[in-house]
Amino acid sequence: MSPRKSGTDAWGRWGWLFGAIWLVFFAFPVTYIWTTDGSMAWRVTSTAVVVAFMAAYVVTVRLSTHLVAAGEYARAARGGMVGLAAMVATALVLAVLIGPNSLTALPFIVAVPVFFLPWRAMWTTSLTLFALGVVTSTVAWGLPRSVMLWGIALLVLATSVLSRHLEERQESAHEVEGQLALTEERERVARDVHDVLGHSLTVVTVKTELAQRLIDVDPAAAKQELAEVQDLSRQALAEIRATVGGLRVARLADELEAARVALAGAGIQMAVCGAVTDVDPRHRITLAWVLREAVTNVVRHSGASRCTVELGESSLRVLDDGVGGALVEGNGLCGAGERVRQAGGQLTVGPRRDAAGTALEVRW
Repeated sequence: MSPRKSGTDAWGRWGWLFGAIWLVFFAFPVTYIWTTDGSMAWRVTSTAVVVAFMAAYVVTVRLSTHLVAAGEYARAARGGMVGLAAMVATALVLAVLIGPNSLTALPFIVAVPVFFLPWRAMWTTSLTLFALGVVTSTVAWGLPRSVMLWGIALLVLATSVLSRHLEERQESAHEVEGQLALTEERERVARDVHDVLGHSLTVVTVKTELAQRLIDVDPAAAKQELAEVQDLSRQALAEIRATVGGLRVARLADELEAARVALAGAGIQMAVCGAVTDVDPRHRITLAWVLREAVTNVVRHSGASRCTVELGESSLRVLDDGVGGALVEGNGLCGAGERVRQAGGQLTVGPRRDAAGTALEVRW
């Protein structure tokens, strides 16, 4: 007999059928009824009571399974107990009519609380019903005719309990997987937002400072810089919306152009060795994000006058001639390193070999 099933999948709708399959064992008492000498009224009445028990079982299991799947546990418990009471009542009538053959109902009565009761209440109810069944059958028919069905009842109860336990462990595992996926998605969004905002706000700051210096000397140039700041702000807003919506995809060619703008605004000359077409397409998106973060760090921290970007088939190097010390890895570089590791590569940051600046390198 299957325990309760949760969710809106096929099991949630049709899992009760698995429990109903076991009703085939009522073929034994029905065969007894129709092969034993007795009046037609007795046969019809006994068969009707068997059918009533089976109907009460199916309705109880189906209703409780549906309510549990919907999360309505209190209603499932109330409805299940009403159905269980109906099953016990019909089983008692059946015991009067067909004697020890009515013990076929005991495994169903003992196991059905597994479908709708919490663990503690289920154990109390099932074991109490089993004990009452043992005492009643022993008093009425003696041990030899009852022991086998007692064992079957315990076996069915143990199987149902084990099945429910495994099902609940699987549900817990799915919940944990869902939480992990949610956490990873939050970290991805946070990383993307940091990369987008860090770069954009750095460029906006540089251009605003430049416009402030030019406003009295060259108003037209200052106006041009402020117009570019406005465009960058709109672009950053659009990128943030796309990032939050999961639609943001960095493109290496776009990031190279954005790097030219950012470095030029900071008064840093840019040189590019290689072309986007030289880079393995599998690595371009990852390198685009790394390039964005690397250029942001050059603008913010290096004090450089020149920056060189070297593109290879499976590599990227960003060199500057600035302060020449190892940069402290903040959120941006940590996020970039995580992206590279997830793509199977390695990111290193440190002084250039000639100690004339800083080098950031990505390699597969």
